[in-house]
This record gives sequence, C-alpha cells and structure tokens, in this order.
Amino acid sequence: MCGIVGYVGPRPARGIVVDALRRMEYRGYDSAGIALVDGNGGLTVRRRAGRLANLETALAETDDNILTGSTGLGHTRWATHGRPTDRNAHPHRDAAAKIAVVHNGIIENFAVLRAELEAAGVEFASDTDSEVAVHLVARQYATGDTAGDFPASVLAVLQRLEGHFTLVFANADDPGTIVAARRSTPLVVGIGDGEMFVGSDVAAFIEHTRHAVELGQDQAVVLTADGYRITDFFGRDDLQAGRDYREFHIDWDLDAAEKGGYDYFMLKEIAEQPAAVADTLLGHFVDGRIVLDEQRLSDQELREIDKVFIVACGTAYHSGLLAKYAIEHWTRLPVEVELASEFRYRDPVLDRSTLVIAISQSGETADTLEAVRHAKTQKAKVLAICNTNGSQIPREADAVLYTRAGPEIGVAATKTFLAQIAANYLVGLALAQARGTKYPDEVEREYHDLEAMPDLIARVLAGIESVGQLARQFAKSPTVLFLGRHVGYPVALEGALKLKELAYMHAEASPPVSSSTARSR
Repeated sequence: MCGIVGYVGPRPARGIVVDALRRMEYRGYDSAGIALVDGNGGLTVRRRAGRLANLETALAETDDNILTGSTGLGHTRWATHGRPTDRNAHPHRDAAAKIAVVHNGIIENFAVLRAELEAAGVEFASDTDSEVAVHLVARQYATGDTAGDFPASVLAVLQRLEGHFTLVFANADDPGTIVAARRSTPLVVGIGDGEMFVGSDVAAFIEHTRHAVELGQDQAVVLTADGYRITDFFGRDDLQAGRDYREFHIDWDLDAAEKGGYDYFMLKEIAEQPAAVADTLLGHFVDGRIVLDEQRLSDQELREIDKVFIVACGTAYHSGLLAKYAIEHWTRLPVEVELASEFRYRDPVLDRSTLVIAISQSGETADTLEAVRHAKTQKAKVLAICNTNGSQIPREADAVLYTRAGPEIGVAATKTFLAQIAANYLVGLALAQARGTKYPDEVEREYHDLEAMPDLIARVLAGIESVGQLARQFAKSPTVLFLGRHVGYPVALEGALKLKELAYMHAEASPPVSSSTARSR
C-alpha cells in the first residue's frame, strides 16, 4: 500500500512533501521519491530505494536552486511490478521530463499498453506498470485529440486503464495544476487556505488542514491553489457532494489518522482483509488461464510434478495446511506440509519432479529461505508465495506469486493470512490447469468463486460487534479450545495462535474427537 502526497499552492513544496512522506512511513515502503515543478518549465525528480533517509540524503546533496517550486508530488513505494531499486522508485517521468506521476495499485493491462508504446518508439526507464501511465499522458498531451489540455489528456488515458489504481500527475508546462484519479484504491483531497493537498490518506496533510474530500469510484480531481473540480473519467462534472463523493472534517489526531481512524493498526488491518484478498486475486485470470507473477516453469515441467511439499512458519504454515486440501483435491497430487525449520533436517526425498511451495510474508524468513536452498540443491522446483517484491525467497525461486496485502504493521498476522490462502488456491488452480485435472471452464468457475471471497469476508466483519460481546464473555476462561474439521482445523490452529499472541491466554486447537474416544480418556 503505497503512500502518496501532492501539493499545489504558494509555499515551497519540497518541505511539505518530504514531511508528508515522513508521516506516512507507518504504511511500510521499500523506496521513496519526490517530483518538484519549478514554475519555469522545469521538473526535478529525486528517488531512492530503501529508507526515506536515503532520499533526504540525495536531496541534501542537490543544489537548492533546482529544488524549488510550489507544486510537488511524493511517494513511498511498496513494490508490485519491478524490484525495489532506484530506477523503479516513483515518481516516473515521460521522455521529455515534463510530466511526472506517482501511482498506487496495479494497472492490469500494462503489458499491452507497454507493447503499444514500445512499438511507437517509447523507451522505458523502469520495469514498473506505473511508467506506462505517464508515457500515455505525455503522448496524449503532445499529439492526441486533447493536445495542450493537461486535465483532458489525463482523463483520456484513464479511460484506457484496467485494474485498480490511484494516479497523481504534475506537468511542468502547467505548473499550477495537479490531476489525480482513483479506482478502487484510496484518494483524499485536503482543502487549505489558498493551497490544496492530495494523498492516499489524511496523514499526508492533516498538519495543514482538517477539511477533506474523499473521491468516489472512477473519479478524477483537478487541483489548483484556488480550489478543486471533480469529474468522472469521461469528464462529467455534475457530481454532487454526499451522493457521488464525500466532504468531511477530520477530527482525528495524527496518530489516529495513520491508523485510518481505528484505535490500533491491527483493527485497521483486519478491516483491510477484503481488499487484500481482492488485490491478490486481481490480474491472475487472463484469457481463460490462471497466470502467476513470475513464471519460470513451463506447463510441461508442471505436468511432470509428482509430489508437492509446502514449507512455511507460523501463520504461513497454517495457510499451507489449508492449501493441502485444495491442491490434493484439484490436482490429485500428494501434498505434505512441513514447518520450514524442520524440513531440511529431516532430509526429505526430493527430485526434479518435486514442487516445493515456500510461503513467507516477508520473503526473508530465515528457516523458509534455508528450506528453499535445500530444495534447490536436490533439484526440486520451487514456487514462492510472498508479500514483498524483491525479497530473497522470490529471487531464488523458479516461480512467484505475490500476495498484495501491503505492509502489515500489527505483530499478529491478519490480512496476510487470508491473502496467502487466496494465493495458495491460485497456485492449486494453476497446477490443475497445467496438468489437465480440471477443464478450463472448471478452472474459470473456481476462480470466480474465489472472487466472491472479499464480499464474504466483509459480511463477517460487519458482525464484529457480536465478536466483542463473545470476547467479554470468555475473557476470564482459563483455557480456550478451538475445534475444527477438514479446512476448519488449520483455521482452528490459527485462531489458537492469535489468542495466545494477543490475549496471552492458554489456547489449543484440535479436530473434534468422537464420543467413544472422549470416553476412553
């Protein structure tokens, strides 16, 4: 979940943008950058992989005379397309270095759009999907039917984009204007006194204003120092506050703003579970086929697999136990699930026909990484399921599927667990598809069933008040036993783990025992 900020007004933008990025560090990120429009036709971009301090060092080493301007964009990136490097960090520029963009989300049809641009002679400077957007806007602004009209050029491009995204553009040829848009990811406008702000959440500008506007789905906003204008992607501007978008006063303090109004990061992350699952599924069913993020295994190699091991730790291990049921059912392959810490010490029987699925939120879990390396020495194939692009486990794997849960600040895993389950199911369907154990229409039907998960999760979360009542009822219990059968058993294990982690209560998980077994005790 990237952090985005934009500012247009009378004050120097540099300090405002960098301070906003600092306030959004809680979101987690792997790189950061800013773009400044100087008002004289110049656009300056500085970006660095790693901590925000790296960007601040780069700014300190830059001549202050070129870091001027009262329009600016800022971005903290959580990598999705392209590794976390300087060249993939945001903002991105067009070839003429006139237009800059910052982006959160995924442009699902970027490969088609990139091929179109490359065929027209555009050279790309990064591996990201985001760069497609800025080149399209630059071309539209220069030679399209909206040439010379910056906001109209952005709208024309938005109509072509698929996926979910927040995009914010600035243009050195139109220095007093920012154009921003959203589809399925957050975008909030801050209304100041003779200045305007935009951000992925109110933490970006809460220090400067408490008056905010939350855009609706498929809406764009044109910002100048004097105000804002909201339209849909086709330029229709007869939108009404309260019906199409929401005006509100921010009554949280900064700490609460970072948590999105929730008391704790964990509550915020629980609420983000539907989006985490939806984002993980998005873009993985293309032209009637399940596709992974990084696929270096052919269908023939997948057909030759005769057994599967899943290795993971903690919550990821529990998601692997759930995956076992689905993968065995869909592929008719034997599946073993092992704690990564024990895997290599057991000296399991592995060969070229073995697939090892390694699950890790961070992509750096030491035991899981060592299990991957052990599997590779035995010539086994390795498929990684991770939440962190560019981490070590995906780099050493033969195929990768990324969960799109964003950073998880809370110690106890919540949204990453459900995102891992969704990813595991996608892997199972990809195997069934390659092996022919499910017909294409069956794979499509299963995928569409998975797409219903976010709404079902949201329904459960809607009943959170009743959960609180149960918690108060059982708070003084000396022991809590979680029972579950079939896929319910791994869920019971995860529930017991959560209770131990968070409430420090004794909890155990077990399949239900038969009455005769119970009596024999």
